[in-house]
Amino acid sequence: MAADLLTRVGLAAVLGLVIGLERQWRSRMAGLQTMALVSTGSALFLILGAYSFPGADPTRVAAQIVSGIGFLGAGVIMKQGSSVTGLNTAATLWSTAAVGALAGAWLWREAIASAIIVCGANLCLHPLADKMDRRKSWAGREHPAVDYLLTAVCHADQDSEVRQLLVRTVELPELQMTSMRLTSAGAGTVEFRIELSAAARVDAVLERAVGALVVDARILAVRWSVPDEAAEGFARP
Repeated sequence: MAADLLTRVGLAAVLGLVIGLERQWRSRMAGLQTMALVSTGSALFLILGAYSFPGADPTRVAAQIVSGIGFLGAGVIMKQGSSVTGLNTAATLWSTAAVGALAGAWLWREAIASAIIVCGANLCLHPLADKMDRRKSWAGREHPAVDYLLTAVCHADQDSEVRQLLVRTVELPELQMTSMRLTSAGAGTVEFRIELSAAARVDAVLERAVGALVVDARILAVRWSVPDEAAEGFARP
């Protein structure tokens, strides 16, 4: 029995390594070691529940593995502004725990097939998802709302004229102005910070608006960006 149980644990560790190789290659937060440990630990807990306590229900241990791995998965999920990262890594951790549990129960065919499916999903579906994200023109596709920030600098004695110019420029069907703030930029200049909202990404609309502002001699500098993302836009020194 000892050899049989060690074989189960070994299979769980190997399958966890296989899944972890793909994660490590993509430089994800949970990689080679994490996946191997999750798979091995799941197999050990299942074996513990099945063989160490005669008469105990091993399915209770499996249920605790399912819920317990959620705490580990929550640790790799990060929220950065309006975007969330780590969901795929958390799902992979959860699936790896299932692979380890299958190996611990010596359902080795199912465990191997599950590991192949998990690796295949991460390898093959990732490029497909990226391709779908780049397609903006599919009919019926829903797009998340986007917040933009438009900043413009002008001389302090021209703030009233520039304010009217900015309002006229951003009064577009695709954009909705949510706030406008005026702050001192030093050396007799002021900076307008205009927050805009759009139902979907309309970067080209912002480019056109900034292009119309940059040719005005009253505008000293102008830039647009998407908060919490890499800055994009056009600036006039």
